[in-house]
Amino acid sequence: MEFNVEDGKHLHDECSTLILPALSIGNVGQLAVDLLISSMRADRIGYLDDPNVLPCVGNDAYIPSPQGDLALPLEAYDSCSNSLCLIQQRSPTVKGMMVELAKNLADFAAASGKKHIVVLSSLDFGRWQTIDVSSGSQIYYLSSACMDGTDDNCDKLGWKRLQDYNPVQRGWKYISTLAEGNSVLEDSLPFEDELGEEDYYPSLPFAALFSCFKAKGLKVTCLLCYCSEGDNIPDAFHLADAACKLLGLNPTNFQGNDGGNWIIPFSWKSVYGPPPDMSLF
Repeated sequence: MEFNVEDGKHLHDECSTLILPALSIGNVGQLAVDLLISSMRADRIGYLDDPNVLPCVGNDAYIPSPQGDLALPLEAYDSCSNSLCLIQQRSPTVKGMMVELAKNLADFAAASGKKHIVVLSSLDFGRWQTIDVSSGSQIYYLSSACMDGTDDNCDKLGWKRLQDYNPVQRGWKYISTLAEGNSVLEDSLPFEDELGEEDYYPSLPFAALFSCFKAKGLKVTCLLCYCSEGDNIPDAFHLADAACKLLGLNPTNFQGNDGGNWIIPFSWKSVYGPPPDMSLF
């Protein structure tokens, strides 16, 4: 992975917390990072070039009158007023290369002095067996603070640790072994046709990121929500708000956010395409 800095810009040492998405159902993590970047008026400082991410290019995602800045697959933003660095991933990971991408991102985070990594992602609502919707959408977490994935701060915020996380379970052991750079015996490989319900979580991108950042000795917290495919914008607000609570930030105090509310990214205007041609009706 190569980090390319834009002319006249640089990484800021004070931005020691890194927020990034893990691609999953509904793209909720990406939408939440979009919302944070837009609301913080974060400054793009460069982009990451990695062969494990599919190439893509698009219009400026945040400014209605773009100045010719193209959106790229992996972009880095700094919000110095909030001591945050944010990475946005806009295209899928090459199949089978998620662990390699996670290792490269962990190397970048460690080399650039990041102390705390916050991963935002979503989980498939259809796999949740005993869901309780009485209190609305729930935030679940997984933290490197303790061996069992718990974190006192997250518990105080009323969140639940990701159920069924077990660091000695086959899938989690396998991904951790890869993250640490150790060889894996062939008979310990979890073949796709043998995957059970307990292998669902460790097979997701957030698990690779969690394991690789942890293997680098970095503090990492994954914030997760269950969702279905469809309009996931409300889930993005929920996840972005959770990230702010975790870090003690108040969206109404974001620098440049004069209205005191979240700033909707310009690119969201075309999330579902243009409105229907009313002459058809």
